Amino acid sequence: MRVLSLPPPGARHQAMTALRDLYPAIDPYVSGRLAVDEIHSLYWEECGNSNGIPVVFLHGGPGGGCSATSRRFFDPARYRVILVDQRGAGRSTPNGELRNNTTAHLIADLEKLRELRGIEAWHVFGGSWGSTLAVAYAQEFAEACLSLTLRGIFLMREWEIRWLFEVGRLFRPQAWEALLGGLPPTLREGDPLEGYAKLLEHPDHAVRLSAARRWSIFEATLANLIPDATRVTEANEEQVAYAMARIEVHYFRNNRYQPEDQLLRRVDRISHLPATIVQGRYDLLCPPMTATQLHRAWPGSRLIMVEDAGHSATEPGIRSALVTVMDEIAAR
Repeated sequence: MRVLSLPPPGARHQAMTALRDLYPAIDPYVSGRLAVDEIHSLYWEECGNSNGIPVVFLHGGPGGGCSATSRRFFDPARYRVILVDQRGAGRSTPNGELRNNTTAHLIADLEKLRELRGIEAWHVFGGSWGSTLAVAYAQEFAEACLSLTLRGIFLMREWEIRWLFEVGRLFRPQAWEALLGGLPPTLREGDPLEGYAKLLEHPDHAVRLSAARRWSIFEATLANLIPDATRVTEANEEQVAYAMARIEVHYFRNNRYQPEDQLLRRVDRISHLPATIVQGRYDLLCPPMTATQLHRAWPGSRLIMVEDAGHSATEPGIRSALVTVMDEIAAR
């Protein structure tokens, strides 16, 4: 097992840890929609080099969607970057739809997209919930994967879901109080996950939207080592908040793995694949212990622990590590 620890930017051995930035903004050269069933239509796009190394970007949430920033972790001269908004998220329709929306559906969707785009095998890049989906997808379709690059590891276990609430209460008490404040008194003393599930299914759209915004803002406040005002503002946007909150609560309640360590127990299915895990030491959304457990279960994997980072892929140390890893893969 290989564990690398990246010190803060001002630390010694600067030459070894010089921070990389994202590649410049780029537009897709093709995009489309994939109807995966009678309900869901997925938005997908490609950017970079149409003849380049194929890599698929798996966004977080679940329910987060891709963004223009998602394209920028990859050298556009060397990579053919495929991005897809998962069911109900981003530009996929219907927004926030929960029917036919499970991990198994998302795994099948990735295979349909790979076949649609004529790709024999691709590199898989996923962060947060995207790391969950990446591991689950690879365990079903290992032959379609060239490598995995994973960030902010989450394995959809009960204790990891509870971590979100407990760490919020301990380290972002104002955000925690705002989350609880969105619940009526009758629901405030119980499980906040169940309370928000009720509000997000309320017949009044205004009640649903208010709950979605509170949930989305709570998570956005925990995403960075130092809270990012821009991220919090974006989390308050109606379409973003609605999809994120509804789909995330839905998955947290209905898609937990049984047994809990199922993804870890099945690592032998993908242990032959190259894998790099990038984790922020002070991640408040996805506990660093999970990254360590996955690394220990995966012989030959590499763990990069970024010492001065939280969860977000755009934090300087995290994005530098991710860009460097993808450049290394392209060079090989």
